[in-house]
Amino acid sequence: MRFDAQINRVDAANKNVGNAISYLQTKDGFLQRVGKALDRMSELATLSLDMTKTDSDRSLYDLEFQQLGRYVQEVGGKDFNGVSLFNDASYSVTTDSEGTLFTPDVVTIVGQASYSAAYNGSVTSTANATTALDSVRNAITKLAQDRANVGASVVRLNSTSAQLSLLKDNLSAANSRIKDVDVADESTQYARYNILVQAGTAMLTQANTMPQAALKLLG
Repeated sequence: MRFDAQINRVDAANKNVGNAISYLQTKDGFLQRVGKALDRMSELATLSLDMTKTDSDRSLYDLEFQQLGRYVQEVGGKDFNGVSLFNDASYSVTTDSEGTLFTPDVVTIVGQASYSAAYNGSVTSTANATTALDSVRNAITKLAQDRANVGASVVRLNSTSAQLSLLKDNLSAANSRIKDVDVADESTQYARYNILVQAGTAMLTQANTMPQAALKLLG
């Protein structure tokens, strides 16, 4: 009964780990798109530093820069099944049948200094573009750190899932040995006892036949 209960807990923990992996993969998918946006924002900031451009030209670049900044900010509000992907709360997942918890690193976009400096910038002037470029570069560095943390957590949970699957198989095998009949052993024992019964029957038949033969000779 304890094995049955542990097997069920291991199976439930593995399902939780699978959901956590999906959560983190969704988070990384959004971060990839944020990376694309930041790359373009850094390009626009660099273009705005062109000495041959006027502030009117820079204002046109800024239209796209602002839209991309809003996109980065909006990603910070995304969720997975109602659970926020990018707030500052810590979420934990059970990793075994004893309730051990693993807590991935938190990734925050809205309100995080590096990201907010990037999406709140502008490239309407040379000075603004210089500041914006520095801010976006810092945001890209922060993004690389965040994606590395998310990726490391996914690898950790994939290993945990494989371990739980192996543990479930081993527990199920042990449980089966305790509760189920060993068919091979029982078949061998059956054949052995069957041979003994047949041999005994033959010997008994022979024993009954010998006195009858002796009486016929005497008669």
